[in-house]
Parts: sequence; structure tokens; C-alpha cells
Amino acid sequence: MLSVKDLSKSIGAVPVVSAISFNLGAGRKLALAGETGSGKTTLLKLIGGYIQPDSGKILFKGKPVLGPEEKLIPGHREIGYVSQHFELRNNYRVEEELSYTNQLTDEAAAKIYEICHISHLLKRWTDELSGGEKQRIVIARVLISSPALLLLDEPFSNLDLQHKEDMKIIIRDVGMELGIACIMISHDPLDTLS
Repeated sequence: MLSVKDLSKSIGAVPVVSAISFNLGAGRKLALAGETGSGKTTLLKLIGGYIQPDSGKILFKGKPVLGPEEKLIPGHREIGYVSQHFELRNNYRVEEELSYTNQLTDEAAAKIYEICHISHLLKRWTDELSGGEKQRIVIARVLISSPALLLLDEPFSNLDLQHKEDMKIIIRDVGMELGIACIMISHDPLDTLS
């Protein structure tokens, strides 16, 4: 489904991603760990089509992923990206926040809400939620757009031990129950061992 070949990107004169190659099949997971500033987020943004690579190829379902120099609106319709700096609008109920991108049936949306452990939060106001709850809502918001690949940038940062375990279950279920492939990155190798 995803093929990355000899992908490279420099910022100024500093190489950030150097000749990376890998393949990822449908419904599979890939976890990358590395220290802060090692190019992990840049790699995800390259795969998602948000940054133009200097060289190399990214093929998704056999077609090139175009960067912002080749496409008016960056990103790929079937690749969902959850930034480590996610945001929700304040003064909205969770169900309102999710309804703007939801084109699924009620049953399909309910399954995603269940997988993301947010069914009980739908009537709550977004500004009343904890950081972990907001993160799960952002993941659900991306999933209801029906991506085939989910890119998660530091999904475990700022989570306590219990919420880290919950996030690991969510990532597992996204692949097992929805068949969505996932690439996640973390600065902590222990977070990637699930």
C-alpha cells in the first residue's frame, strides 16, 4: 500500500531525512523511535504530502504522493495525519466538532467513537476535556474521514501511564477493527513496543 524509496529532505544545509526506504502493507503498523530533532515528524509530513521531498519517491496505492510544490492543497485524501500539536475549537460540543467532517453512517461513526473511547464524551464541551480526551477526539475526527493510512506524531507524549495504555489499545483496534494502516513516531522506544 505504501512504498517509500530513497526519501531525503534537508532543511537548509542540514540533512534531516537521508535515503529512507520501506514498505507498509494495508492494515499494518510501523513504529519509529528517535530522539528529539532526528527527523521523525519531517518523515511523517513527507509521507502525508505536507512537505516537498528533495529526492526519492513515495507511492501510496501505486500512485505518487504529491508534495505542496505539485499540488494546490497539501495532503492526501486517504492519508490522515494527527500532529503532536493538535487543536480543537473551544465552545463546541464534541459531537458538533466531529460532525463537520463526518460523512459516515451513524453506525460507522459510532464504531469509531467506541474504538477511540469517546462515546461518553459526545455531549461534553471541548474546552472541558483533558488533554488525553482531546487527543482521542482528534484521532476520531481524522478517522471519520476514512483514511487508509493514519500518521500519528508522538501520540503518547503528555499522557500518563493509564492513558498511554488506552492509546495503545486504540492504535491496535484501528488496525484490527478498521483495517487502517498506521505509522506512529515517538521519542521513547518503550512506547513503540505495543
